[in-house]
Amino acid sequence: MRLLPNTVRLLCLAALLAFACVPAFAKDALPADLAAKIDRIANDALKQSGVPSASVAVVRDGKLVYAKAYGDARLDPKTPATASMRYSIGSISKEFTAAAILMLQQQGKLNLDDKVAKFFPDLTDADHVTIRQILSHTSGYQDFWPQDYLMPMMKQSTTPAHIMDVWAKKPLDFAPGSQWQYSNTGYTIAGAIVQKLTGQTPFEFLQQHVFPTLGITDAYDTNLHALPASDARGYSRNALGPLRPSPKEGVNWMFGAGELAMTASDLAKWDIAMIDQTLLQPASWRAMQTEIVLSNGLGSGYGLGVFVGKLDGHRMIWHDGEVMGFTAGNYIFPDEHAAVVVQTNQDAVGTFHTIGEGIARALFEVHDPAATRALDQARTIFANLQKGRIDRDLFTADANSYFDATALHDYQTSLAPLGTPTSFTIRAAKKRGGMQMRSYTLTFPHKKLGVSTYTLPNGKIEQYIVASSD
Repeated sequence: MRLLPNTVRLLCLAALLAFACVPAFAKDALPADLAAKIDRIANDALKQSGVPSASVAVVRDGKLVYAKAYGDARLDPKTPATASMRYSIGSISKEFTAAAILMLQQQGKLNLDDKVAKFFPDLTDADHVTIRQILSHTSGYQDFWPQDYLMPMMKQSTTPAHIMDVWAKKPLDFAPGSQWQYSNTGYTIAGAIVQKLTGQTPFEFLQQHVFPTLGITDAYDTNLHALPASDARGYSRNALGPLRPSPKEGVNWMFGAGELAMTASDLAKWDIAMIDQTLLQPASWRAMQTEIVLSNGLGSGYGLGVFVGKLDGHRMIWHDGEVMGFTAGNYIFPDEHAAVVVQTNQDAVGTFHTIGEGIARALFEVHDPAATRALDQARTIFANLQKGRIDRDLFTADANSYFDATALHDYQTSLAPLGTPTSFTIRAAKKRGGMQMRSYTLTFPHKKLGVSTYTLPNGKIEQYIVASSD
């Protein structure tokens, strides 16, 4: 399915592509080492995956500080990607459709707990399904595009009414609110509600009420037309075959669910509004970012148009998107006033996530001023443990008790054969129990380990534990 948020991640074996990039910001917008690390993360991911290009934007301290494009936006003729080019963002569009609904609630034109029957009474169980449930994928309406390819019918034009007639008049897949199941159909309904109340398509509503406030001037509606030649071209592969231009979905299949295309920088402007809680009222942002709880008491991991979760202990509001030829990821960390946007022009790959996660972790490393020193110390301790040695002056009495003769023997005999790790990177850093917790990932040719440490305010190490993370 081309709008599924958990994109299939494939390793595509292809010729390595040289990259071209055009910076949109001066090099001193970020520390030089961080900028270089971001470039390396993006470049390495493209080389490994064979994805043609990526466009990246970074928000730090609530400001857009970096935007850059890598690789080729078009292969024939060969056209280097630039940060001013637009990419389809697929299901990240759902964030904007949800925002349109929330704006209409602020205006008193609807309520999230209104039943769908108020707008479309002939849909299945419309007098039981709420707007909140269609926005949170808990309605039970069947998804119209679970496939991972473009079916013949989707190459033809359709209407929102037709999609609702075919998929939203079937029996529900489950009782409303009892399960979470991704459904583009729900967002077609949401878009149709916007149009019924305002007389505008979701894109037209955003053009009037959202984009001008954010300073977004050239968002594009791919629901109606493919991106022009001045923007990125989408590509697909058949298995491990060559990159081929992707077909385009027919008109109105993306209505409300995945129609937007924009630059990475423009999407970052939306992220800044989310961080600063502008555009929408605080109560609306809170509703969007609050995890929906199912009727059985389990969390859904989803709010209204966004996933709600964590990355290495940092609260993360996110969504990814996929339409034919494009994948993208939008990762917002409101508590750190940071965000990462990644767009790529190939479908069915997780390269956008590899880049986005790598950049986010690089940002958090920079915000931990002791991270480099702690990493060096952790690396040295590991090397000593491989030799059966420990500098006991570094550790508390508890930790020294843990590293008795048996533990040192087990650490040496099990770790020494692994040799020197090929990488030793910090994975997370947070406070717990009055101590600084850090975790690390160590990779070897055929093994991956995790190290967790706790350090007291006086610098003494209370814990250093190594375990397999395979």
